[in-house]
Amino acid sequence: MVADLSQDRPRLGRSSTAERVADILRDRISEGFFRPGQRLSEESISEGLGVSRNTLREAFRLLGHERLLDHRLNRGVFVRLPSAEDVADLYRVRRVLEGAAVRRGPGPEALAVIKEAVLDAERAAEQDDWQGVGTANIRFHQALVSLNESPRIDEAMRQLLAELRLVFHVMENPRAFHEPFVDRNRTLLGLLESGRAEKAAAYLDDYLDHAERLLIEAYTP
Repeated sequence: MVADLSQDRPRLGRSSTAERVADILRDRISEGFFRPGQRLSEESISEGLGVSRNTLREAFRLLGHERLLDHRLNRGVFVRLPSAEDVADLYRVRRVLEGAAVRRGPGPEALAVIKEAVLDAERAAEQDDWQGVGTANIRFHQALVSLNESPRIDEAMRQLLAELRLVFHVMENPRAFHEPFVDRNRTLLGLLESGRAEKAAAYLDDYLDHAERLLIEAYTP
């Protein structure tokens, strides 16, 4: 973990702020590098990023407010496992943010970003890299939300998707979960490319219902 995080040091710039550290750790959570229940070592992370313990603790506090980390008295800081109730709420928010986005329709630049995320997922699936598929899927949905052209919504979606990535870890068979959505992302892309915004929105509703149902079922004993 130290070696991985040391590569992120250039992102900190000259002033290593807690917000930037939180951004890095949030991205790592979104990429699947930290798992629910994992204890985060202050020593290794502060050494890897080259930041002080105080800066790191403030970053942990920020991510705690985002429901990504749990602070356990006398035990340390742990990556949080969202509940089934969290999943339902995350999907309520997704339907609002992503539904509004696809109804706006993409311009050429936004469409290129969405298409690249689809291609990345397809390449990862060909290599049987299902963590990579999950990461590409996160980027796909972040790109969709960017169609709203709102920095505030983009930031909210980054936090939401990091929390959602923790939910992915409850799936015992990542391939069984992610594989259908590789094709579904391609279909949604096609609807956006052809300018059928309302049909894309209806398809997205069904898509999100499908994903939520699979995740909720994974919480069922």
